[in-house]
Amino acid sequence: MTEISSAESIIFNLSNKIELEWVAGEEDPDSPLHEIKASDHATLIGHLNLIHKNIIQVLGKTECEYLKNSEQQVRDAMLQQLFKSAPVAILITDGIQAPEEFIRRANQYHVPLLSCKAESNAVVDAARFYLHEMFSEKQTVHGVFMEVLGTGVLITGESSVGKSELALELLSRGHRLVADDAPVFTRVGPDVLDGSSSSLLQDFMEVRGLGVLNIREMYGDNALKNNKYLRLVIQLKRMSKQDREQLDRLYGNRIQRSILGVDIPEILIPVAPGRNLAVLVEAAVRNHILRHSGLDATEQLIELQQQAISNSRD
Repeated sequence: MTEISSAESIIFNLSNKIELEWVAGEEDPDSPLHEIKASDHATLIGHLNLIHKNIIQVLGKTECEYLKNSEQQVRDAMLQQLFKSAPVAILITDGIQAPEEFIRRANQYHVPLLSCKAESNAVVDAARFYLHEMFSEKQTVHGVFMEVLGTGVLITGESSVGKSELALELLSRGHRLVADDAPVFTRVGPDVLDGSSSSLLQDFMEVRGLGVLNIREMYGDNALKNNKYLRLVIQLKRMSKQDREQLDRLYGNRIQRSILGVDIPEILIPVAPGRNLAVLVEAAVRNHILRHSGLDATEQLIELQQQAISNSRD
């Protein structure tokens, strides 16, 4: 959930994408805007809809013509419902001059009334991506986020377990870094998380003993990826010999990790001297891709064993 300080801040940031003119109205001082969840709304911005209320209602030529041709009683009822529902803003597009009855209600109900010259569909399209990015739920997770074999992989584990060293090895093998230490994940769909780096840490990686490294300067532009959908979590963990022996040798250690309400497969890889973690991560990703396509090596082996047992009985 993203905290938004005011309707004015939303409009100010949106005006950087669309040339807007503030015609009338203002945010209600007795009802400040605190939090909005994208999932609470069918759309964050859209053409006039009094059933699934957008937080920004857009009126273009079609909507304004419909209201103009409606009977006075019907138009008054619709405008009353529109302004009384307290949207963040009402935006009149296509260079249409705001009717006086709009201005009067905007001031009465403390609703910002804006206008612009752009066509309504273009306004909705231009603003929609920005607003969804602004209101989507976000979470920062400790770890290194990489693209491995085209798959978004978050490498996690306790401090000094070797995450950065593993990331460097993967970089040297042609994979790409998205974010080090504190990747930010945004829920962009019901089951989709998009990961990226904060602007301050982008391109940099901290490695114990080496300090801060500029990955772009060391490995080139192709070693970096601006963002990637998260598909797999790899947890590195130091384990005693006894603990390692307790692991399921057939199925491995595979669970589901919930981030922002989205379940992501997580694989535990024990860290021990002599283990090539980069090779293991690549193998884990390849196996994950196969499982996602319906090929499960464990199930295949079990089926072969059952066939062999059945054949031996015949």
